[in-house]
Amino acid sequence: MNNFTEYIETELYSYLPDENCSERELIESMRYSLEAGGKRVRPQLVLEFNKICGGNPDAAMPFAAAVEMIHTYSLIHDDLPCMDDDDLRRGKPSNHKVFGEDIALLAGDALLTLAFETLTSDKAVIFAGNSACCKAVNILAKYSGANGMVGGQVIDLLSENRHVPLELIREMDYKKTACLIKAACELGCISAAAEKPQILAASRYGECIGIAFQIQDDILDCTSTDEQLGKPVGSDWDKMKSTYVSHLGVEKCRQLVNELTDAAIASLGAFEEDTENLKEFALSLANRTK
Repeated sequence: MNNFTEYIETELYSYLPDENCSERELIESMRYSLEAGGKRVRPQLVLEFNKICGGNPDAAMPFAAAVEMIHTYSLIHDDLPCMDDDDLRRGKPSNHKVFGEDIALLAGDALLTLAFETLTSDKAVIFAGNSACCKAVNILAKYSGANGMVGGQVIDLLSENRHVPLELIREMDYKKTACLIKAACELGCISAAAEKPQILAASRYGECIGIAFQIQDDILDCTSTDEQLGKPVGSDWDKMKSTYVSHLGVEKCRQLVNELTDAAIASLGAFEEDTENLKEFALSLANRTK
């Protein structure tokens, strides 16, 4: 799916406000975190599902950009001292270490609101249509709000220094990580006016790789280094958080990652177009080392 990387990088920054204004530091802070790189997992998924549904990538790109903005805002906020208190993100100083806590907080807020501006922009409406844009707003709001990503972060915070059951950890991982990945997969289908069975299959794919992604993150937090991962490792252990690894051990967690990856790949049977890229993508996430 690297065929989309240049397109994503070019288009993503075009939605940022002009820096030639009195809020220049805020916009520089927004750009700093957007340009920090990363795997661009979510926008890649939007564009790939649009492709296998026979869609126009120009219709999918505003949706892809919006998802990445939501993801980036969440990382800025996660790193704040009142949350995870991390000094590094993707091998670089966290946003608040460069711009201060106040600007970092506001940059996250601004990216959140820019995401919904982007979903309803003229470009999005022209290429995807009013109905698809409306559905996209609803899905992204649902999966990123109190019953999705934000709710998962709350469970994460409340789980510090506590032993919590595996069922609650799964709910946390589903909401905190899988929901936004599900949103990306569904938005790709919606941008291509796909039918309900394809949207449900994409949702299943996103949920499976999302939970597998988070379990793999837990594994790497125990087995990797700061340099390999680009952020501090061992933070879950330091905060005495219950994780899949603390409940099941590393080997059982690796088995679960493989099972979820297999389920994700099986869900792609609902699509007639070539899904080899998505199969390889699921496997690459399961086998990642950073």
